[in-house]
Amino acid sequence: MASYKSEARIPLGMQTTANGRQEVRCAVRFPLALPVVLSTGKDEIPALTRNISASGVLFSLDRPLSLGQDVRFSMRMPHAILGTPHDVLVHCTGRVVRCSSSHKEHLAAATIDEYQFAEQ
Repeated sequence: MASYKSEARIPLGMQTTANGRQEVRCAVRFPLALPVVLSTGKDEIPALTRNISASGVLFSLDRPLSLGQDVRFSMRMPHAILGTPHDVLVHCTGRVVRCSSSHKEHLAAATIDEYQFAEQ
Protein backbone atom coordinates (compact mmCIF):
# COMPACT_ATOMS: atom_id res chain seq x y z
CA MET A 1 0.00 0.00 0.00
CA ALA A 2 1.26 3.47 -0.83
CA SER A 3 1.00 5.91 2.07
CA TYR A 4 1.00 9.69 1.87
CA LYS A 5 0.75 12.65 4.20
CA SER A 6 -1.23 15.63 2.99
CA GLU A 7 0.85 18.72 2.36
CA ALA A 8 -0.10 22.32 3.00
CA ARG A 9 -1.91 23.76 0.00
CA ILE A 10 -1.70 27.24 -1.47
CA PRO A 11 -5.04 28.95 -0.83
CA LEU A 12 -7.28 29.27 -3.89
CA GLY A 13 -9.12 32.27 -2.49
CA MET A 14 -11.56 33.49 0.07
CA GLN A 15 -15.06 32.03 0.24
CA THR A 16 -17.95 33.39 2.28
CA THR A 17 -19.82 30.84 4.40
CA ALA A 18 -23.59 30.84 5.02
CA ASN A 19 -23.09 32.73 8.29
CA GLY A 20 -21.02 35.45 6.59
CA ARG A 21 -17.58 34.34 7.82
CA GLN A 22 -14.63 34.39 5.46
CA GLU A 23 -12.96 31.03 4.89
CA VAL A 24 -9.82 30.21 2.93
CA ARG A 25 -10.28 27.30 0.51
CA CYS A 26 -7.04 25.41 0.10
CA ALA A 27 -8.07 22.94 -2.58
CA VAL A 28 -10.74 22.44 -5.22
CA ARG A 29 -13.76 20.58 -3.85
CA PHE A 30 -15.57 17.91 -5.83
CA PRO A 31 -19.25 17.21 -5.07
CA LEU A 32 -19.21 13.45 -4.52
CA ALA A 33 -21.80 11.49 -2.53
CA LEU A 34 -19.95 8.36 -1.42
CA PRO A 35 -21.04 6.07 1.44
CA VAL A 36 -18.43 5.75 4.19
CA VAL A 37 -18.19 4.46 7.74
CA LEU A 38 -16.35 6.77 10.14
CA SER A 39 -14.40 5.09 12.90
CA THR A 40 -13.79 7.26 15.95
CA GLY A 41 -12.03 4.62 18.02
CA LYS A 42 -15.20 4.12 20.09
CA ASP A 43 -17.93 4.09 17.44
CA GLU A 44 -18.52 3.26 13.81
CA ILE A 45 -20.79 5.86 12.23
CA PRO A 46 -22.32 5.57 8.75
CA ALA A 47 -22.02 8.77 6.72
CA LEU A 48 -22.23 10.13 3.21
CA THR A 49 -19.64 12.45 1.69
CA ARG A 50 -20.97 15.77 0.42
CA ASN A 51 -17.74 17.00 -1.13
CA ILE A 52 -14.11 15.90 -1.23
CA SER A 53 -10.84 17.75 -1.80
CA ALA A 54 -7.20 16.73 -1.58
CA SER A 55 -7.07 18.02 1.99
CA GLY A 56 -10.50 17.24 3.44
CA VAL A 57 -14.03 15.88 3.29
CA LEU A 58 -17.48 17.15 4.25
CA PHE A 59 -19.70 14.41 5.70
CA SER A 60 -23.44 14.23 6.25
CA LEU A 61 -24.36 12.08 9.30
CA ASP A 62 -27.37 11.22 11.42
CA ARG A 63 -25.59 12.22 14.65
CA PRO A 64 -23.05 14.88 15.62
CA LEU A 65 -19.29 14.51 15.91
CA SER A 66 -17.06 16.52 18.23
CA LEU A 67 -14.69 19.21 17.07
CA GLY A 68 -11.12 17.88 17.12
CA GLN A 69 -12.25 14.25 17.15
CA ASP A 70 -9.93 11.84 15.30
CA VAL A 71 -11.59 9.84 12.51
CA ARG A 72 -10.64 7.02 10.16
CA PHE A 73 -12.58 6.20 7.01
CA SER A 74 -12.24 4.56 3.62
CA MET A 75 -13.64 5.82 0.34
CA ARG A 76 -14.04 3.98 -2.94
CA MET A 77 -13.22 6.69 -5.47
CA PRO A 78 -15.05 6.17 -8.79
CA HIS A 79 -12.80 5.36 -11.74
CA ALA A 80 -14.71 7.76 -13.98
CA ILE A 81 -13.79 10.68 -11.71
CA LEU A 82 -10.14 9.65 -11.38
CA GLY A 83 -9.65 8.63 -14.99
CA THR A 84 -8.40 5.18 -13.96
CA PRO A 85 -9.46 1.75 -15.28
CA HIS A 86 -10.92 0.73 -11.89
CA ASP A 87 -12.34 2.32 -8.74
CA VAL A 88 -9.67 3.12 -6.16
CA LEU A 89 -10.07 2.37 -2.43
CA VAL A 90 -8.43 5.02 -0.25
CA HIS A 91 -7.98 4.63 3.54
CA CYS A 92 -7.82 7.98 5.34
CA THR A 93 -7.10 9.36 8.80
CA GLY A 94 -7.94 12.86 9.89
CA ARG A 95 -9.72 15.01 12.42
CA VAL A 96 -12.96 16.96 12.61
CA VAL A 97 -12.36 20.68 12.05
CA ARG A 98 -15.91 22.01 11.66
CA CYS A 99 -19.39 20.86 12.70
CA SER A 100 -22.93 22.09 12.12
CA SER A 101 -26.40 20.71 12.71
CA SER A 102 -29.90 21.27 11.45
CA HIS A 103 -33.18 19.54 12.22
CA LYS A 104 -32.53 17.16 9.27
CA GLU A 105 -28.83 16.32 9.46
CA HIS A 106 -25.44 16.84 11.01
CA LEU A 107 -22.46 17.97 8.95
CA ALA A 108 -18.83 17.45 9.86
CA ALA A 109 -15.80 18.65 7.93
CA ALA A 110 -12.63 16.64 8.48
CA THR A 111 -9.07 17.05 7.32
CA ILE A 112 -7.30 14.26 5.51
CA ASP A 113 -4.01 14.09 7.40
CA GLU A 114 -2.82 10.78 5.93
CA TYR A 115 -4.09 8.43 3.24
CA GLN A 116 -3.19 5.06 1.73
CA PHE A 117 -4.23 3.56 -1.58
CA ALA A 118 -5.33 -0.05 -1.12
CA GLU A 119 -3.81 -2.67 -3.39
CA GLN A 120 -6.37 -3.78 -5.97
